[in-house]
Amino acid sequence: MSIFQENVSLKSYNTFGIEVKARYFVAVASEDELRAVFADPLAKTQRLLVMGGGSNMLFTHDFDGLVVKMDIQGISHEIAGGQVSVSAGGGVVWNDLVNYCVSHGFAGLENLSLIPGTVGASPIQNIGAYGVELKDVFAWCSAFEIATGQIKTFGYADCAFGYRDSIFKNELKGQFIITKVGFNLSQTAQLHTHYGAINAELEKRNIVDPSIADVSAVVSHIRVSKLPDPKTIGNAGSFFKNPVIEPEQFKQLVQKFPEVVHYPVAEGKIKLAAGWLIEQCGFKGMVVGRTGTWKNQALVLVNHGGASGQEVYDFSEQIIQAVQAKFGVALEREVNIL
Repeated sequence: MSIFQENVSLKSYNTFGIEVKARYFVAVASEDELRAVFADPLAKTQRLLVMGGGSNMLFTHDFDGLVVKMDIQGISHEIAGGQVSVSAGGGVVWNDLVNYCVSHGFAGLENLSLIPGTVGASPIQNIGAYGVELKDVFAWCSAFEIATGQIKTFGYADCAFGYRDSIFKNELKGQFIITKVGFNLSQTAQLHTHYGAINAELEKRNIVDPSIADVSAVVSHIRVSKLPDPKTIGNAGSFFKNPVIEPEQFKQLVQKFPEVVHYPVAEGKIKLAAGWLIEQCGFKGMVVGRTGTWKNQALVLVNHGGASGQEVYDFSEQIIQAVQAKFGVALEREVNIL
């Protein structure tokens, strides 16, 4: 009997809610099950897609290959001298891990509250929000090497983290499946509240000396106010990366648009707010057929019901062209296109 299901709908497995089918599908709950999948001759002949929460992908057509859904669970921790080591299975829902850490008083993940997706996907994308990135707390990850069936461990230096980037999106793309991730956290909080609207929301709540639980609650509130719930309206969160530009280009841009929203980043470069750029081009809350941008955040593309992936993709292309024409800035999609 085959371990693979055939012609499986992926609508409930992707947060855009796009109706597409996978030729073959299997869910795995352990490293041993993963080995069994790739020991099967069928797996060696199929195009492969590994899915976690399906929150960072846009399907533009059926997937003619094998979808492996990662369901490896479990969270554990060890404490030594105020430092906390936490590990979590690749299939754990990211926000469940954040809530676990906040409830135990482990600081470091609170700014990353309510980011959709799973733990296993977090190092690939080097997820980030409100001034914190995964790389700031990353210790190691275990990954299954598809070619050999072996589990290998990657430390921080091995992962070549960049802005929404890692070695798993580049040199090692498609070669490994992350099964477990380890994090270095602390019982002593070093809060990051300067980014975005965190401080303003804390002040509104009359919180002068915030805890990590306060920061997590505020970040969650801000995200909910800006972002639609995928259970209600299909979306993948931020569709575009915030562009990072050279100082010379920024100098020219700010002369023409003095109010441009920006943040300094490493090596003297400047990060622009993609949402602001898109909004200035008139796209915020726009509805085009069955797709559009979210009314509260122009960075989020949505499926109003029944949209195809191609419709969403074509609309994103309109946005890219409009921002390029107005600002001379090239937007890059953060969402994976399939």
